[in-house]
Amino acid sequence: MTTTSQLSLLSHPYDRLVPLTGGRKEMRAAARIPGSALIWSMAEGNYAKTRPTVEGRPGGLALIAILPRTDVIVAHPDVIHSVQQCRPNGLLPYHAAPVPGDLAQVLRRPASDLPADITDYLTWRGLIVDRETTHLIRRIIELSAELHSITSLARGLYMSRRALGRRLRTRGLPVPSHWLQLSRMLRLASRLQNSDASVFTTAYEFGYPDGFSVSNQMYRLIGYRPSHVREYLGWEWILEAWLRKEAETGGLGIIATQEIREGAKSTPASLDVLPTLRRGRVGNRRRSVA
Repeated sequence: MTTTSQLSLLSHPYDRLVPLTGGRKEMRAAARIPGSALIWSMAEGNYAKTRPTVEGRPGGLALIAILPRTDVIVAHPDVIHSVQQCRPNGLLPYHAAPVPGDLAQVLRRPASDLPADITDYLTWRGLIVDRETTHLIRRIIELSAELHSITSLARGLYMSRRALGRRLRTRGLPVPSHWLQLSRMLRLASRLQNSDASVFTTAYEFGYPDGFSVSNQMYRLIGYRPSHVREYLGWEWILEAWLRKEAETGGLGIIATQEIREGAKSTPASLDVLPTLRRGRVGNRRRSVA
């Protein structure tokens, strides 16, 4: 059993920390709530005991780690290794009493390196198995900042559309167009969470014709609307929602689908569980190559 002061949960509306008392079961419930995070206060106990729980958290539940005091880090250099192995979304220096609002600001912060952060997350979820595929996906995400069509993407990768689709299909991964759409949506979501600009203004900025197009495509892609994405902070839950959509519609290979289904659910209906928490690899199935 983990100590309640060392592990806690933060979820919308980000006004309080809820001590984790139910272990993995409670974390799975929290992961069903968009924009939730596990807070790991490493100074509040023996962090080695809680590391397996933290490292084994369900997909979609972001991690914010709060380091112990500097003297503890110097005396125990394995602290940094422990944190790195757990792949935190945010890393903060020692705080005796972290403020929920400050932690929420960490959640809304844009990814420092979106291509690397996404592929690191996918590897953690057991979906990428080789360096070549990792590099390809990173390049797709990089190019998505400027390219908006599969034709231009394939040209930028010096591959034919058919070869690009085949490369991902044989690895049980979503088709290239879905990676392109996801990458653009993640950038747009970050802008919505970090500005007061309207959906229509943000849509134009990211190359969409209007806000209705963004809203409809986002709903098809992840099952949520821009209003949800703006309100529920972070990007990991968005990526997890996309993976679940792909698994449900046959966009992932059999092994990859099993990996995702074993994680936390992330569906629009999960918004209904908010009051409860406040109180207390290779496959062949594919529909297309673009």
